[in-house]
Amino acid sequence: MDAIKPLYTATATAIGGRNGHTESSDGVVKADLSLPKELGGPGRPGTATPEHLFAAGYAACFGGALDFVGKQQKKDASKATVRCAVSIGPRELGGFGLSVKLRVEDRSLSQPILAALAKEAHEKICPYSHATRGNVDVQFEVIGA
Repeated sequence: MDAIKPLYTATATAIGGRNGHTESSDGVVKADLSLPKELGGPGRPGTATPEHLFAAGYAACFGGALDFVGKQQKKDASKATVRCAVSIGPRELGGFGLSVKLRVEDRSLSQPILAALAKEAHEKICPYSHATRGNVDVQFEVIGA
């Protein structure tokens, strides 16, 4: 495992697990949680799941990594739209696992350029991509001009 030198740490607490509440220590992120009906829960309206939170974080982080790589290569990827879908389901070996689909769209960049930027962001920069590599199936759809 690669050690890091922490530059920033975010802290959150969850009470009640998937049917409870989670909140960041600074109060910026607050979410009531509910197990979705698809997993046997009540699926209460207006509530989130850990998958919602992971998808939002991965989409934002990947967008930042894409912008970073773009700037290094003198390309403007700052307006790219990144949609992240996180699925949960039973694993063949037991328990549950996740899969991710990232959709990266920026019609101001050619398809080959955007695909190259997305590949580099995924392979070299994005910490979410590093964390999921080898653990979570991550698939891409890249849509450029």
